[in-house]
Amino acid sequence: MTTPSPLSPRSPWWSRSSHQDRRPFLIGRNRVQTALRQWFDSRDFIEVDTATLQVSPGNETHLHAFATEAIGMDGNRAPLYLHTSPEFAAKKLLAAGEERIFTFAHVYRNRERGPLHHPEFTMLEWYRTAESYAQLMGDCAAFLALAAETTGMRQFSFRGMTIDPFADPERLTLAEAFARFAGIDLLSSIAGNGETDRQSLAAELTRAGMRHAADDSWSDLFSKVLVDKVEPNLGRDRATILYEYPVAEAALARPSPEDPRVAERFELYACGVELANAFGELTDVAEQRRRFEHDMAEKARIYGETYPIDEDFLSALAVMPQASGAALGFDRLAMLATGASRIEQVLWAPVPEVLP
Repeated sequence: MTTPSPLSPRSPWWSRSSHQDRRPFLIGRNRVQTALRQWFDSRDFIEVDTATLQVSPGNETHLHAFATEAIGMDGNRAPLYLHTSPEFAAKKLLAAGEERIFTFAHVYRNRERGPLHHPEFTMLEWYRTAESYAQLMGDCAAFLALAAETTGMRQFSFRGMTIDPFADPERLTLAEAFARFAGIDLLSSIAGNGETDRQSLAAELTRAGMRHAADDSWSDLFSKVLVDKVEPNLGRDRATILYEYPVAEAALARPSPEDPRVAERFELYACGVELANAFGELTDVAEQRRRFEHDMAEKARIYGETYPIDEDFLSALAVMPQASGAALGFDRLAMLATGASRIEQVLWAPVPEVLP
């Protein structure tokens, strides 16, 4: 008898038995997607379909893209990337005059695979012009309840944690979360202009009994506390909205008008699972360029690679109206709403394993 190759599983996703096991989750996924489309349609959102190929896949330090190239009729070549998010294209549509848009976009992220990660997955992104990012918090709460109602689930469970999807999410600032779960004063390490003090935060970790390396940056220390102490406590009993991220961790979010040390950014957690990331969108082109360049310098330092900056996006940002936008991992929501334990159970045709 021939031994199966490790690249050819005994029971691939397309085998009849495997498909029948997964089919209830897939049908549930479709029902949730249909319900969400109806929700957006009833609120005068326009569904858009953005291009997957982009000149830049995004410029965040720890996001990894799939690269390809365009070949012209004359044989000339130019790099292109599969996008890690439809964000750049969606914001160009806001600059073009669209006011309420949403998209179910296939997105691609390298170096990601596991129960909650897949190299190709579906991102639900939606944008509201002239509306506060607090409105998006209400949207997220509505989506949890709608998904549960659609699949008949009274609670969401994952890895021993359970929430009531119909309960109002807890709202917790990063500063409150660091103090509650780690005993750390986060804002004491951030100056009024948003600049961070690595030594101050390191002293807070030492006082809290957390080990750290001498070469850890402020961002490394922040991530260590977030991952080790904060995230495991989020989304218990009810969902958690974690908001007011430090400006240094703002990505494409604008600073808060109430406190310039923090940004209009929040993340949604349910059963310890990060579901959504939302911004009050930054429209300061110079500041956005500075952040991109900083993040690409960090990417070069850590990973030895960078991605180009989309100059067309920055030009569009200059005329984009004030807006708020959110990105939700739709497959993860489908997992919780159907009781699936792995992301492949809610993907109609998962990407094959090609690495040992």
